[in-house]
Amino acid sequence: MTEFLSANDERAPNERPVSVVAPQHLTVEARGGSGTVPLFATGEWNAPQPGVERAVILIHGRLRNADAYFQLAHRARTRAGRNSVDTLLIVPQFLAAADVDAHHLPASTLRWEWIDWMGGGTALAPAPLSSFDVLDTVLAQLADPRKFPDLREVVVAGHSGGGQVVQRYAVLVRGDAALAGRGVALRYVIANPSSYVYFDTQRPLGTSGFARYDEAHCAGFNRWKYGLDELPAYARDGNALPDAAALEAAYVHRDVTLLLGANDCDPAHPALDRSCAALAQGPHRLARGRAYTRYMGERHPQGFAHRTIEIDGAGHDADAVFGSPAGLAALFGEPVRGA
Repeated sequence: MTEFLSANDERAPNERPVSVVAPQHLTVEARGGSGTVPLFATGEWNAPQPGVERAVILIHGRLRNADAYFQLAHRARTRAGRNSVDTLLIVPQFLAAADVDAHHLPASTLRWEWIDWMGGGTALAPAPLSSFDVLDTVLAQLADPRKFPDLREVVVAGHSGGGQVVQRYAVLVRGDAALAGRGVALRYVIANPSSYVYFDTQRPLGTSGFARYDEAHCAGFNRWKYGLDELPAYARDGNALPDAAALEAAYVHRDVTLLLGANDCDPAHPALDRSCAALAQGPHRLARGRAYTRYMGERHPQGFAHRTIEIDGAGHDADAVFGSPAGLAALFGEPVRGA
């Protein structure tokens, strides 16, 4: 696999057309607009799949290389002892305008500015739909008991840029009610993101403590996707914006696992977000993940059940993180005996 197609190393420039566009498509309709996104999925996406008990939705990184992540998901599923009969794999692809042009895709194809989809930003065309609207649509499809009568668990997971998507989606998610109504568990697995959403203006002081951040050092430090200022259109309920306390309370009670590569500690990594808003959260991904875990733990000393697991020997490497015993368990549940 070439560097550009690798799910492990996101050092290649992301501002170029993708090499592969996913072969299946999902129609997304929300807020009076519609569009389609390519996706990879095991099995025929619109056909009933009785017997499927778990669906894993894996979000690609900033390179938009959904094909590499689909291959990664297959490798991980095999290592976990699962197969296409019991476990559905889904990798949606959030394309840029350059991808649509280069591959002569239909006008209905949703396309974003290079990385706006990471924070739930709206598409440039053909309708201002959010990447979170896409995930809501996937969840709605999975909630259909006629197609997935035996489904009991859905996992939304992502590494790096995909991890940023999953963390923000877990904060704002609006499309989980149908699954909950069926008693289907929904879990979020966030791996090695460059940054997190903070619920107030506190930021870490080195390796311990938090203090109100001085806006003079970074005017946009608390804007979405780093904080709750200027929330995306997806967050609005009509003209109303959600209350910060309500968003935090909902997030705390969601099933969230944070996976951190213990060696993902390079402050000069080419794919690391080094904006001032990201640097306010720490010098590198490992430090930012540890700080965020402390932050949430201190704010919720009782009843905070999110898990943070550091993967020894893993750097900024999706295969190493998701292929580890902890990563496999997070994605696929307890290992199958003998696997």
